This record gives sequence, C-alpha cells and structure tokens, in this order.
Amino acid sequence: MSEIGFEYRPGPPGRTDVHRIMPHIDTIPLTDLIDTFEICAGMEPAGDAYGGLVPLFFRFASATDHFHGSSSLRGEKTPVLACSCGELGCWPLLTRISLTGDLVVWDCFEQPYRTTRDYTAFGPFLFDRDQYDNAVQVLDAAVTAHDTPESQRTVGQAHHRDRS
Repeated sequence: MSEIGFEYRPGPPGRTDVHRIMPHIDTIPLTDLIDTFEICAGMEPAGDAYGGLVPLFFRFASATDHFHGSSSLRGEKTPVLACSCGELGCWPLLTRISLTGDLVVWDCFEQPYRTTRDYTAFGPFLFDRDQYDNAVQVLDAAVTAHDTPESQRTVGQAHHRDRS
C-alpha cells in the first residue's frame, strides 16, 4: 500500500499568491512518477509537462471534495496535476478516485489531449483510507490558511522515507 502526502507551496517571487498543490506518493512527487513513466513509454511530449494544481486558477471548493473525486470538474475523473504553467485546462493528468471504507484507489489515469496514450501500467495506487483522509484534511487546513509555516513543507505524510 502506498502513502499519500501533499506539498503546498507559494508561487514564485511576485506571484506568491499562486500556491501549488503537489501530490506525493511514497514521498515522490507525482510529477516525477508520471515523467518517468511517460519517458520510459516513449510518449512525446514527455518530461516537465506537468505541474502542481493551482487552486486560484479553477473552482477549488475544498481539498476534501477534490481529492475524494467530488469536484465534478472533469466528469468521472479528477485532475491530480495541471500543466507546468499552472493552467488546469492546458495539460492535466486525470485519474479515477475510488473510496471505500478502508481504502482509496487512484487508477485509470488519462491525459485528455492525448487519448491514444495508454496509462494502464501507471498505477493503480492504493492508499489506507485513514492515512489518506488525514493527509487531505491537513492539506485543506493549509489551503484555508495558506500563509502558515505548514504551507512551505510537505503536509499529510505520516513519516518520511530516505529516497537514496
């Protein structure tokens, strides 16, 4: 089972209001995971195409609604990454988010502007429901008060592993 965390950081100088949400799976940014997958699969373009979600740029009611798959932005699938420019409609990565009593599953990934791409080998990612919900609640609190010190570090990860 994987562990979810969310990095929530202010934007670059001059645009610190443009916070980004970056999902981390087992402490690895989702952008790194999808870049590696797309490059290894020979997809073009690939690498550095995705970025974190920018709540300011779309109707983001809450992290809980969004990461429980209830945002209804894209039908049955939920954007988990935006374009590297921050625009959700430009180059999103979508996934189906399924919730059960004790499990959350991210599967059926899709790049909606490259419908011939096959993402069946990417995921599924399974998360413990309690750990997932805790991570999302911490993210929700950080988004609500986005100038807190928590907003400058990965939030919601129960513990960190060494990536070496």
